[in-house]
Amino acid sequence: MPRWLETFRAAALGILFTGPWAHAQVKEEPPSPKIDANWNYVSPGPVKCVEVGNVYLRKGNLKGALSRFQEAVKTGPHYAPGYLGLGKVYERMGLKQKALENYERYLDELPSSKQAAEAKDAHRAVARLQKEMGPNYHPPNPIPPQ
Repeated sequence: MPRWLETFRAAALGILFTGPWAHAQVKEEPPSPKIDANWNYVSPGPVKCVEVGNVYLRKGNLKGALSRFQEAVKTGPHYAPGYLGLGKVYERMGLKQKALENYERYLDELPSSKQAAEAKDAHRAVARLQKEMGPNYHPPNPIPPQ
């Protein structure tokens, strides 16, 4: 075998076997994150907030669900599912007055009367809470049209 071929083979094997160790010794700096000086939070929107709130609600994390549904109605005040979620959370927390108000707001915010008629669970919850609260309950003022 020619001498140059042996030299080439030895160099190739040396690179092959020492390459990973040599690379592992190179210190790499992690990329530095870009920091927003104002730390502005951008909401993902009411649809995503309700989706995350429902996950929290299913897992029993009422505090997390409440914050997500509150954010949903804050960013989308006419997004009906946000009020439905708030009603469910408040009912589980034992805050019947708030639950009832949010269920009623949910029914008011539905875009069509057909959808409102199909919201049987919300209607049942409203009837049940009104019955539990008795004659002392006074519904909130209707929402002014915009």
